[in-house]
Amino acid sequence: MSDFENEFDNEEDSEAGFDSSFSNAFDNGYEQEENQEADEMAALMMAARFRGYLPVIIDVETGGFNSATDAMLEIGAVIPCFNAAGELETEQTFFQRIIPFEGANLEEAALKFTGIDPFHPLRIARSEKEVMTTLFAVIRQALKANQCKRAILVGHNAHFDQGFVNAASARHDLKRNPFHPFSNFDTATLSGLAFGQTVLARACECAGIEFDNNEAHSARYDAAKTAELFYEIVNRWQRLGGWPLGGA
Repeated sequence: MSDFENEFDNEEDSEAGFDSSFSNAFDNGYEQEENQEADEMAALMMAARFRGYLPVIIDVETGGFNSATDAMLEIGAVIPCFNAAGELETEQTFFQRIIPFEGANLEEAALKFTGIDPFHPLRIARSEKEVMTTLFAVIRQALKANQCKRAILVGHNAHFDQGFVNAASARHDLKRNPFHPFSNFDTATLSGLAFGQTVLARACECAGIEFDNNEAHSARYDAAKTAELFYEIVNRWQRLGGWPLGGA
């Protein structure tokens, strides 16, 4: 083969590579634009669906029932989003074990119930102030991304979790708590309406959600299952024609 032919082949290969690179860059740019539009649409749906409030599913495991005196030992959080079908699903999760605050009360019955040993040598935990500061920052980022003005706590018997979140925030004088101070979405109440059950495990069973009692009483697991239950109630209501209002 002549040198001319070799050069010609190299030029063809170069042009083919250029065409391929240009095509890939075009496809990637188009895909990124589509994803950005989808994210913006999902954010608009979230802001409209809950009147500017972002539902954040929370579960806490504690050393007792008194949020003012008893230790918070674990916290789990789930931040939802709307998918392309217009239904809720999980966007991101958060979980952390917590070191009891100084002077915190620990009820033996509560520790036996949850199975948590706050002083286990292999337990990886962080201070309550550090955990709540980090969580609040994550939620504020989600508020901005979803064009929402404030978070609203979703929990199973939500007043319990809300009490501990608010107590921790006040105890450490944390600024810019993203949650509404007293309003919440309680899945015990919602599942009582939707499924005739108020216990988390039984409500999940009625909703067709797998529930492992051996995994229960972990903030990570209970937050995830509470989120699934909340999604099923909201999404089922939409599928039945309850949202948007008036079938619009």
